Amino acid sequence: MTGSAETVRTGTRTARSRPPSDGAQKARAALPLAAVAAAFALAQLLLVHPGMGLGWDEAVYVSQVGGGAPAAYFSAPRARGISLLVAPVAAWSSSTVLLRCYLAALSGLALYLALRAWRGLFPPRVLALGAALFASLWVTLFYGLQAMPNYWVAVGALVTVGAYLRAGASDAGRAAPWGVAAGAALMGLMRPMDAVWVVLPLLALGLRHRHWRRTAALLAGLAAGVAEWVIEAYVRYGGLLHRLSEGSAIQGGLGWHLALVDQLRSLGGRTLCRPCTGALPGPLVTFWWCALPLLAALALLFAFRAGRPAVTALPLACAASAAFPYLFLIGYAAPRFLLPAYALLALPVAAALLRLASAPPRPWRPVAAAALCLVSAVHLGTQLTVLVRTADVAAAGHRSWSRTAATLHRLGVRAPCLVTGEDALPVAFYAGCSSAATSGPNADTTADAIARTARRIPTATLVPAGAQPPAYARDWPWVAAENRRLYYTPGHGKEFPVARGQVGHG
Repeated sequence: MTGSAETVRTGTRTARSRPPSDGAQKARAALPLAAVAAAFALAQLLLVHPGMGLGWDEAVYVSQVGGGAPAAYFSAPRARGISLLVAPVAAWSSSTVLLRCYLAALSGLALYLALRAWRGLFPPRVLALGAALFASLWVTLFYGLQAMPNYWVAVGALVTVGAYLRAGASDAGRAAPWGVAAGAALMGLMRPMDAVWVVLPLLALGLRHRHWRRTAALLAGLAAGVAEWVIEAYVRYGGLLHRLSEGSAIQGGLGWHLALVDQLRSLGGRTLCRPCTGALPGPLVTFWWCALPLLAALALLFAFRAGRPAVTALPLACAASAAFPYLFLIGYAAPRFLLPAYALLALPVAAALLRLASAPPRPWRPVAAAALCLVSAVHLGTQLTVLVRTADVAAAGHRSWSRTAATLHRLGVRAPCLVTGEDALPVAFYAGCSSAATSGPNADTTADAIARTARRIPTATLVPAGAQPPAYARDWPWVAAENRRLYYTPGHGKEFPVARGQVGHG
């Protein structure tokens, strides 16, 4: 009996002294990254209004699969990847809160999985810090739960580059080439031209060093992602070249445009800076953006000294390639355009920051670490301030569209119906109507066609205060609606009831 008890005690000591398994070590190493991803998803729901209505571009994408309004005009540069992403919710529910919660959870999971593709290339603490740096930017938090494609291009870029590097390791398994293909397909499905710019350095490297397996996986994934967009080019836009030309025209004509200052102006919370005028944001807002090139250069220097330049140089090259068209080829700015570049810069910059914290002699390391923490805290506070302000402005704009749609309903303009004029597309989406435009990037009809439609179904035209209505609407009654004049006609010879707020005719 005594021997038995001793055996039990000895077995207990042996079990406690056994080193943890590889699986347990990997799970513990992944915990900080998982915590950052979960915090990112939660922060979106807390700081960005989940109930705020859909924005202009969101209305276009969601209307393609939702049943609340007819599909809005789908212009040449757009791709249908985001519509497919939101379809599991938008196809059966019109709840914006549900859609935002779904996208917030999905974006957090995607961030975790994308950075897991880099395990073994950077230490776990670098992965966690890189995730935190990218996730704490106001533009990342603002667009993570929106039905917009740019965040998902960023995720695809992280997966593609990380899997490409892992596929070159001596112990790489069969999963790495599949990761390359999956990341490229996701980018191509969301924004085909962005995907091409991101993968250019990978293609150049693969051809230069004959990485045939990785290059084949990259091209196969890219082809799978852009296939629908190319097919649609021939079905709806008169061919691929015509669609590319039309997309360029909608974006103001691709050519040499120095948009660096425009991007700086947009950092203060301007979701679209077109035309991009006005003062630059304060130095607290722009400091991090100006510091990025320096930190990237330091990261590359440290990587060369460590004898591992490729792991840092390749994401930096892909980030530069992804940012190039939006910094030098387009004459306007939107901060979301650079999300793929920010995502690819995050890990090298995180590695550089950690290296800087440990670079001073040991007695000074706590001081260096404290200084970096202080700078990071100020940066985070600035980003959250811009985020809250931007979300409030966006929510107010969406409420304005919603109120205009409610006015249309009070006037009797209900589906099937048509809305034209200023902000016609989002207002029509909120009202459950079709939209049409005779000019601008969403031009899809003529004034004569609108006049004919107005004789059949209820039609409304939104005109800025003080401007003249189009010829077809000059004899229609109008009401004041959100600093506009709302001209309307019943169609079918019906009579609308006179609504409160009506101020005139013609």
